[in-house]
Amino acid sequence: MRKKKKFTHFDSNGKAIMVDVALKQKTIRTAKASCTVSMNKETFLLVKDGNTAKGDVFGIARIAGILAAKKTHELIPLCHPISISSIKINFELDENKYLIKIISDCKLNDKTCLLYTSPSPRDGLLSRMPSSA
Repeated sequence: MRKKKKFTHFDSNGKAIMVDVALKQKTIRTAKASCTVSMNKETFLLVKDGNTAKGDVFGIARIAGILAAKKTHELIPLCHPISISSIKINFELDENKYLIKIISDCKLNDKTCLLYTSPSPRDGLLSRMPSSA
């Protein structure tokens, strides 16, 4: 018989709550997420060679990703503010398929998880979503 999953962000009446992490110990937590962007050959070559009218696409995307990670608690409901200690955003280019893979690695030492949808193994829950897309 399967054990019924308990959703931690709802109270006994089904109302949304923010989980109380006051008694949790700080631990080092890491998260990795990625996505792949496809484009036509001409666009890919412009981005790869740094010849777009808007400037350094990779530099701009890196800064935007870092800023978004730092504002996670403002963008995702019920997410705790977190003190990210490290964010690295890198790019892998596939010149045959005109794809750019964006990879983000984050780290913190805190009481709550880096990703809202991926609890720490210490929380005793399996991830409800993959940490990479």
